Amino acid sequence: MPRYSDERKEALLAKLLPPQCLTVKQVAEQENISEPTIYKWRHEAREQGQCFPDSDHPDPEGWTSGDKFAAVIETAAMNAQERSEYCRSRGLYTEQLERWRVDCEQSADLAHSRRQTQERESKTQRRRIKALEKELHRKEAALAETAALLTLSKKAQAIWGESEDD
Repeated sequence: MPRYSDERKEALLAKLLPPQCLTVKQVAEQENISEPTIYKWRHEAREQGQCFPDSDHPDPEGWTSGDKFAAVIETAAMNAQERSEYCRSRGLYTEQLERWRVDCEQSADLAHSRRQTQERESKTQRRRIKALEKELHRKEAALAETAALLTLSKKAQAIWGESEDD
Protein backbone atom coordinates (compact mmCIF):
# COMPACT_ATOMS: atom_id res chain seq x y z
CA MET A 1 0.00 0.00 0.00
CA PRO A 2 1.54 3.33 -1.04
CA ARG A 3 2.31 5.95 1.59
CA TYR A 4 0.83 9.37 0.84
CA SER A 5 2.36 12.61 2.04
CA ASP A 6 0.42 14.89 4.35
CA GLU A 7 0.28 17.51 1.59
CA ARG A 8 -1.24 15.00 -0.82
CA LYS A 9 -3.84 13.97 1.75
CA GLU A 10 -4.75 17.61 2.42
CA ALA A 11 -5.05 18.29 -1.31
CA LEU A 12 -7.36 15.32 -1.77
CA LEU A 13 -9.46 16.22 1.27
CA ALA A 14 -9.74 19.79 0.01
CA LYS A 15 -11.66 18.42 -2.96
CA LEU A 16 -14.42 17.39 -0.53
CA LEU A 17 -14.91 21.03 0.46
CA PRO A 18 -16.20 23.99 -1.54
CA PRO A 19 -15.82 25.10 -4.19
CA GLN A 20 -15.39 21.59 -5.63
CA CYS A 21 -17.64 19.76 -3.13
CA LEU A 22 -16.87 16.37 -4.62
CA THR A 23 -18.11 13.19 -2.98
CA VAL A 24 -15.71 10.65 -1.53
CA LYS A 25 -16.58 8.32 -4.39
CA GLN A 26 -15.76 10.98 -7.01
CA VAL A 27 -12.40 11.79 -5.40
CA ALA A 28 -11.58 8.09 -5.12
CA GLU A 29 -12.35 7.53 -8.80
CA GLN A 30 -10.41 10.61 -9.94
CA GLU A 31 -7.33 9.83 -7.88
CA ASN A 32 -7.50 6.02 -8.10
CA ILE A 33 -7.50 5.69 -4.30
CA SER A 34 -9.87 3.46 -2.37
CA GLU A 35 -12.92 5.05 -0.78
CA PRO A 36 -12.14 3.59 2.67
CA THR A 37 -8.75 5.31 2.57
CA ILE A 38 -10.33 8.69 1.90
CA TYR A 39 -12.97 8.07 4.56
CA LYS A 40 -10.16 7.23 6.99
CA TRP A 41 -8.28 10.43 6.12
CA ARG A 42 -11.44 12.47 6.53
CA HIS A 43 -12.09 10.84 9.89
CA GLU A 44 -8.54 11.57 11.05
CA ALA A 45 -8.81 15.19 9.89
CA ARG A 46 -12.08 15.60 11.78
CA GLU A 47 -10.49 14.17 14.93
CA GLN A 48 -7.82 16.87 14.60
CA GLY A 49 -10.57 19.49 14.67
CA GLN A 50 -10.98 20.15 10.97
CA CYS A 51 -14.52 20.56 9.73
CA PHE A 52 -15.35 17.92 7.14
CA PRO A 53 -19.01 17.04 6.75
CA ASP A 54 -19.89 13.38 7.28
CA SER A 55 -22.36 13.38 4.46
CA ASP A 56 -21.50 13.60 0.81
CA HIS A 57 -24.00 16.42 0.38
CA PRO A 58 -22.44 19.52 -1.09
CA ASP A 59 -25.24 21.52 0.54
CA PRO A 60 -24.18 22.61 4.06
CA GLU A 61 -27.71 21.94 5.30
CA GLY A 62 -26.86 18.26 4.79
CA TRP A 63 -24.09 18.56 7.38
CA THR A 64 -24.46 16.62 10.61
CA SER A 65 -25.26 18.46 13.81
CA GLY A 66 -21.70 17.74 14.98
CA ASP A 67 -20.25 19.43 11.89
CA LYS A 68 -22.54 22.41 12.33
CA PHE A 69 -21.54 22.68 15.97
CA ALA A 70 -17.86 22.47 15.02
CA ALA A 71 -18.34 25.31 12.53
CA VAL A 72 -20.04 27.42 15.20
CA ILE A 73 -17.19 26.76 17.63
CA GLU A 74 -14.51 27.47 15.01
CA THR A 75 -16.06 30.83 14.18
CA ALA A 76 -17.07 31.92 17.68
CA ALA A 77 -14.02 34.13 18.26
CA MET A 78 -13.81 35.45 14.69
CA ASN A 79 -14.73 38.95 13.65
CA ALA A 80 -17.25 39.52 10.83
CA GLN A 81 -14.60 39.60 8.08
CA GLU A 82 -12.90 36.41 9.25
CA ARG A 83 -16.28 34.71 9.61
CA SER A 84 -17.22 35.75 6.06
CA GLU A 85 -13.96 34.35 4.71
CA TYR A 86 -14.53 31.13 6.65
CA CYS A 87 -18.03 30.83 5.22
CA ARG A 88 -16.87 31.50 1.66
CA SER A 89 -14.16 28.86 1.92
CA ARG A 90 -16.70 26.25 2.99
CA GLY A 91 -19.62 27.22 0.80
CA LEU A 92 -21.70 28.60 3.66
CA TYR A 93 -23.69 31.74 4.14
CA THR A 94 -23.13 33.75 7.29
CA GLU A 95 -26.90 33.53 7.88
CA GLN A 96 -26.64 29.73 7.98
CA LEU A 97 -23.83 29.93 10.49
CA GLU A 98 -25.84 32.36 12.63
CA ARG A 99 -28.89 30.09 12.46
CA TRP A 100 -26.70 27.13 13.54
CA ARG A 101 -25.37 29.19 16.46
CA VAL A 102 -28.92 29.98 17.59
CA ASP A 103 -29.86 26.30 17.19
CA CYS A 104 -26.90 25.29 19.36
CA GLU A 105 -27.92 27.77 22.05
CA GLN A 106 -31.52 26.57 21.98
CA SER A 107 -30.33 22.98 22.11
CA ALA A 108 -28.23 23.74 25.17
CA ASP A 109 -31.22 25.42 26.84
CA LEU A 110 -33.42 22.46 25.98
CA ALA A 111 -30.84 20.02 27.31
CA HIS A 112 -30.62 22.03 30.55
CA SER A 113 -34.40 22.03 31.02
CA ARG A 114 -34.55 18.29 30.26
CA ARG A 115 -31.81 17.64 32.78
CA GLN A 116 -33.73 19.66 35.42
CA THR A 117 -36.91 17.75 34.64
CA GLN A 118 -35.07 14.44 34.89
CA GLU A 119 -33.54 15.48 38.22
CA ARG A 120 -37.00 16.38 39.58
CA GLU A 121 -38.42 13.08 38.35
CA SER A 122 -35.47 11.22 39.83
CA LYS A 123 -35.97 12.92 43.19
CA THR A 124 -39.68 12.04 43.11
CA GLN A 125 -38.83 8.43 42.24
CA ARG A 126 -36.28 8.21 45.08
CA ARG A 127 -38.92 9.49 47.54
CA ARG A 128 -41.45 6.99 46.22
CA ILE A 129 -38.95 4.14 46.49
CA LYS A 130 -38.10 5.14 50.06
CA ALA A 131 -41.80 5.21 51.00
CA LEU A 132 -42.40 1.82 49.36
CA GLU A 133 -39.38 0.32 51.11
CA LYS A 134 -40.66 1.67 54.44
CA GLU A 135 -44.11 0.19 53.76
CA LEU A 136 -42.54 -3.12 52.74
CA HIS A 137 -40.47 -3.20 55.93
CA ARG A 138 -43.60 -2.50 58.02
CA LYS A 139 -45.53 -5.31 56.28
CA GLU A 140 -42.60 -7.73 56.64
CA ALA A 141 -42.48 -6.97 60.38
CA ALA A 142 -46.25 -7.48 60.69
CA LEU A 143 -46.00 -10.76 58.77
CA ALA A 144 -43.15 -11.94 60.98
CA GLU A 145 -45.15 -11.04 64.09
CA THR A 146 -48.21 -12.89 62.76
CA ALA A 147 -46.10 -15.94 61.95
CA ALA A 148 -44.58 -15.87 65.46
CA LEU A 149 -48.02 -15.63 67.09
CA LEU A 150 -49.32 -18.50 64.95
CA THR A 151 -46.33 -20.65 65.90
CA LEU A 152 -46.77 -19.84 69.61
CA SER A 153 -50.47 -20.65 69.50
CA LYS A 154 -49.70 -24.03 67.87
CA LYS A 155 -47.06 -24.77 70.52
CA ALA A 156 -49.47 -23.78 73.29
CA GLN A 157 -52.07 -26.09 71.84
CA ALA A 158 -49.56 -28.91 71.67
CA ILE A 159 -48.39 -28.35 75.29
CA TRP A 160 -51.78 -27.85 76.98
CA GLY A 161 -53.78 -29.94 74.60
CA GLU A 162 -56.34 -27.30 74.05
CA SER A 163 -58.31 -27.70 70.91
CA GLU A 164 -60.00 -25.04 68.99
CA ASP A 165 -63.34 -26.83 69.44
CA ASP A 166 -63.28 -26.53 73.28
